[in-house]
Amino acid sequence: MSERLDRVKAKLAKYGQEQVLKYYDELNEKEKDELLSQIEATDMEILDACNHKEDLVKRGVIEPLAAMELSEIEANKERFTDIGLEAIRSGKVGAVLLAGGMGTRLGSDNPKGMYNVGITHELYIFQCLINNLLDVVHQADTWIHLFVMTSDKNNEATVSFMEEHAYFGYNPKYVHFFKQEMAAATDYNGKIYLEEKAKLSTSPNGNGGWFISLEKAGLLDLVHNQGIEWINVFAVDNVLQRIADPCFVGATIDKKCVVGAKVVRKAAPDEKVGAMCLEDGKPSIVEYYDMTEELMNAKNEKGEPAYNFGVILNYLFYVPDLEKMMASLPLHIVEKKIPYLDENGRLVKPESPNGYKYENLVLDMIHQLDSCLPYEVVREREFAPIKNKTGVDSVESARALLEKNGVRL
Repeated sequence: MSERLDRVKAKLAKYGQEQVLKYYDELNEKEKDELLSQIEATDMEILDACNHKEDLVKRGVIEPLAAMELSEIEANKERFTDIGLEAIRSGKVGAVLLAGGMGTRLGSDNPKGMYNVGITHELYIFQCLINNLLDVVHQADTWIHLFVMTSDKNNEATVSFMEEHAYFGYNPKYVHFFKQEMAAATDYNGKIYLEEKAKLSTSPNGNGGWFISLEKAGLLDLVHNQGIEWINVFAVDNVLQRIADPCFVGATIDKKCVVGAKVVRKAAPDEKVGAMCLEDGKPSIVEYYDMTEELMNAKNEKGEPAYNFGVILNYLFYVPDLEKMMASLPLHIVEKKIPYLDENGRLVKPESPNGYKYENLVLDMIHQLDSCLPYEVVREREFAPIKNKTGVDSVESARALLEKNGVRL
C-alpha cells in the first residue's frame, strides 16, 4: 500500500491537489482503496483549464448552414432508404443511447428511461425507444448493436430493469452497457472538492463524452470487430425519435458527409434548442443562449429565418473521423452548484454556484469534423422531448404526440 500511496501523493503534488487526502487516516482499508482508485483514474490535466477559461469559450464567425429539407428528402426517399438499408444489413450501423440521467424533474428517483408514460398500461421511455429501433430491425431483417451509456448513479438500476423486462423484445446479444466517464468538480481555483471523506466530487463528462466513455469501456474493439462504421447517437428523453433511420443514414452517406444531424423547424426564433450553423466555415451549433437578435432576425435567400433548424440530439457519426479528432476535443467549464465537505467535514449543499464542472459537448464533436448534413424531420412525428412533468416539453405533451402517432397509451 505504501508504494501505491506514494505514487498517488506524487500525482496529487504534481497538480496541487493534496487536500483530497485530508481524511485519509480516518478511513478503513476498503475506503482507502476506493479513494486511491478514484484518484488514480481521475484526469487532473484538465483542471488547469479553469485558469484560462476565457480562451475556451471564444466563438468564431457564425454563418447559416442550409438543411436538407423535407421536399428533397421525399423526392429521394426510396434511393436514400435503399442506401441506408444496405449499410444496416452489412452491419455498418450501430446506435448509442445516452441514458445517464435520472428522472428527478419528473418526480422520480429512478433512471429517466424507467419512467412510465403509459396511462392504461405500462409504457416506459426505454420501451418506446426500443420499439422505435425494432421498427428498423424488422424493416432491415437484421439486428443492430445498441450501446447504452449509463452513469455511476443509474447503471445497476438500468441493467436490472432491462433484464427484468427481457429488453422489451430486443436481442440481448446486441445490447451493450457502459458507464459515462466522470470528471472531477472543483472550486473556483481548480481545487477538487470532496463529497465524502473517501470520495472526490465528480460529474459526468458532458454529452460529448460518450465516445471517450465508449472507448474507455473497451467497446471500441467491438465496434471495430463488427465492422461498424456509423454510430447513431441519441438522447433518452425523446420518445418519438427514429433510431438508425435508413433514409437518414442513406442521405448522409449519399451526400458524403461524415456527420448527419436530425433537425426540426423551430417553433419560434427564441426556442430553447441549438441551431445548425457554420462557424469559421465548419459545421457547428449555435446554442439558444448564444442566439443574438441579429441571428434571430437573419434571413436566407428564400426570405426565411436563416437559423431556423433546431437540433434534437440525434446524430449520425462516421467512426473513422470520430477517432481522428477525439484528442483535440475542446473542454467546457461550467459554473455549477457542487455539494462538498466543509473544513469541519460536514456536507454542504450550496444554494448558488460554488465551482466548476468540466465537460465535452456534442456541438464540438460536430465542429471538429469537416462536413455535416442537417436533415429535416417532421416535428410532430419525431420530436417529443420529456424534460418536465407538465407544460412545455413534458410528460403531458409527449403523451399527446405519442397518441397522435398511433401509440396506445
